[in-house]
Amino acid sequence: MKYISTRGGMAAQPFSDILLEGLAPDGGLAIPESLPQVPAGTLESWRGLRYADLAYEVLSLFATDIPAQDLRRLTRAAYNQQVFSSEDIVPLRPLDGGLSLLGLSEGPTLAFKDMAMQFLGQVFEYVLERRGTTLNIVGATSGDTGSAAEYALRGKKSVAVFMLSPHGRMSAFQRAQMYSLQDENIHNIAVRGVFDQAQDIVKTLAGDLEFKTRYRLGAVNSINWARIAAQVVYYFHGWLRATAGPGQQVSFAVPSGNFGNILSGHIARSMGLPVRRLVLATNENNVLEEFFRTGVYRPRPAEQTYATSSPSMDISRASNFERFVFDLVGRDPGRVKALWAELGSRGSFDLSALKPEFESRFGFVAGASTHADRLATIRSTYDETGVLVDPHTADGVKVARQYVEEGVPMVVLETALPAKFSDTIEEALGRPATPPAALADLELRPQRVEVMDCDADAVRRYIEAHAKV
Repeated sequence: MKYISTRGGMAAQPFSDILLEGLAPDGGLAIPESLPQVPAGTLESWRGLRYADLAYEVLSLFATDIPAQDLRRLTRAAYNQQVFSSEDIVPLRPLDGGLSLLGLSEGPTLAFKDMAMQFLGQVFEYVLERRGTTLNIVGATSGDTGSAAEYALRGKKSVAVFMLSPHGRMSAFQRAQMYSLQDENIHNIAVRGVFDQAQDIVKTLAGDLEFKTRYRLGAVNSINWARIAAQVVYYFHGWLRATAGPGQQVSFAVPSGNFGNILSGHIARSMGLPVRRLVLATNENNVLEEFFRTGVYRPRPAEQTYATSSPSMDISRASNFERFVFDLVGRDPGRVKALWAELGSRGSFDLSALKPEFESRFGFVAGASTHADRLATIRSTYDETGVLVDPHTADGVKVARQYVEEGVPMVVLETALPAKFSDTIEEALGRPATPPAALADLELRPQRVEVMDCDADAVRRYIEAHAKV
């Protein structure tokens, strides 16, 4: 398995190389030359596997340059009960009205990002040790990626993490999860701006090839293909748990801001997983919902990006969207490059001529949710099922209900545990969400963070002073 860039300017590379690269040298994103296919018989043979062993089977299709015995060891180190609080790793729980909840928040930071990050922490260390080198991870987070990456990579001798977050725009619990870490290799940078601006800084630094090479910059955001590949696993797991036999279709509803989570569902579907629909749920920052409704992709500037009660989705420029557009335009890198040039000059591009294919060919439908919707969904879901969901998952449940079909299980991907957004839970139910006992004092712990202006040169200087060399 070799990987190319969505913009056509990168020689084909193996998995371990693109793992360490992050953004491709031409500014595009790494994508497999061709996607592996999983026949129905193979899929059925996976039905009884533990999550770690299912992860090995799926990831072995993508990481073909890692010996089988090593990859199996890495997946078992990533997915076990010492790391996750559920024996199933990812439990499937019934809700109401034909919906089920795929429990992706059983990891150390209580969010779905742990599902990929725990594998990344293992595979980064494995590859770096064999190459005798170091890596400086530069990432941006709207809330959960940062803590998941930091918990997976804290204390790693070969890796330093520089995580940018939007100052004052995450929940208190999310901030405390990140900023309370005292490990020497963890560096939190809060920038005065929104997530999209923080992400722009990351892309600017990654696009400076001399700086990127000298300081060995890597990525853990979902621009890193390994994140997408590791997330593909839980779509296969969810399908295997929600069905009883071969060929049965399942729909997945996915709260999405940066498009990485639902992109993994698109990859799984393209590999042959019987997925009927991929239901994309946004909050008030509904750029992606607007695209699937109109065919026009029109990211919004920072001043028009709302601060909402599902803050991890307060994103107007979805960095992973480029990988889907690559497939949508027939895997034509020249077309992708032209579209992103148009996006840079005009602020939008129009693919409405392809709109009939969004659902018929790719299975995508979409909807948006508001603060009032979140409160009502949290309340009704709890009253009717006893299950408490966080605000992002509530966005997913709300939109999923619009697309339930008779005989087709609708699996909603859980985003995080409610304790991470206790203020919104209290507004919905009249009482706060209780955090796990081990994290009860989290917000009282000392915090370490650098606050700076949204300036790429300031971040560059900080990295130069603190990087692993």
